Amino acid sequence: MRIGYPCINRSIGCSANRTFRLASYSEDRLLGTVAGNIACLRKILAWNQKNDILFFRITSDLVPFASHPVCTFPWQEQFREEFAATGTFIKEAGIRISMHPDQFIVLNSPDERVVSRSIDELAYHARVLDAMGLDASAKIQLHVGGVYGDPVKSIARFVRVYGQLDPAILRRLVVENDDQRFTASDCLEIHELTGIPVLFDVFHHTCRNNGEDLDEIIPAISKTWQRSDGTMMADYSSQHPEKRAGSHAEHIDITDFKKFLAISRATDMDIMLEIKDKENSALAAVALARADPRFA
Repeated sequence: MRIGYPCINRSIGCSANRTFRLASYSEDRLLGTVAGNIACLRKILAWNQKNDILFFRITSDLVPFASHPVCTFPWQEQFREEFAATGTFIKEAGIRISMHPDQFIVLNSPDERVVSRSIDELAYHARVLDAMGLDASAKIQLHVGGVYGDPVKSIARFVRVYGQLDPAILRRLVVENDDQRFTASDCLEIHELTGIPVLFDVFHHTCRNNGEDLDEIIPAISKTWQRSDGTMMADYSSQHPEKRAGSHAEHIDITDFKKFLAISRATDMDIMLEIKDKENSALAAVALARADPRFA
């Protein structure tokens, strides 16, 4: 079991998600920004390894505007050595990587232009992971998308578009339950139709579900992961006590996390903490998880 956090480390003084406005795009600006982002990513990964945080979600902004028509620069060629070296470090350190495109990535949109742009963005994410030489256990997670007044037809559109994707994307894609539209059971239905692995979002399940207990739904989701996909992935957070329902906690609720580890004990998984204070909660979670026999 690996534990991690997404995208930003607030302890080391640099950011791997620096970007700029589209209006100020230039190849020189792109080159400088990507070089800085990759260098910072390496620092984050080294800090994580030192602290036994072996799961990390790489920002989608690593290469700004990479899927936009304005970007014709061959960034993969330019940064071939940097990506390869980063991938070598990841593999030697035993770190697992994921990516999570922004909410505008919607495969089941009725608007074909949105679908086309979404596929372009997924292809960019796959190219980043391929450039690092990572195997199919490095995943790209996304939600089913919108309901558009008819959840059955919306799921059918997702299934149809999924079946048309390039194999380079398919080998990495996983689908995640959300807190408002599509439940873990909906994602299991999509798995039955497509074979896509299901990433289980624990907090989203508490917000929206079909009455399944965690000890019921987790084993079912685990079975959607094949050997080549790696260990099942889960996102974990809890409710912020002072904000609207569905708001993520500022810091890990250790009591709640301890209960989750106990409930899920029979299932191996890698856990991404979607908690506001990032690496600070990850450090607390790692300290607690050392007593768990699944912990790497």
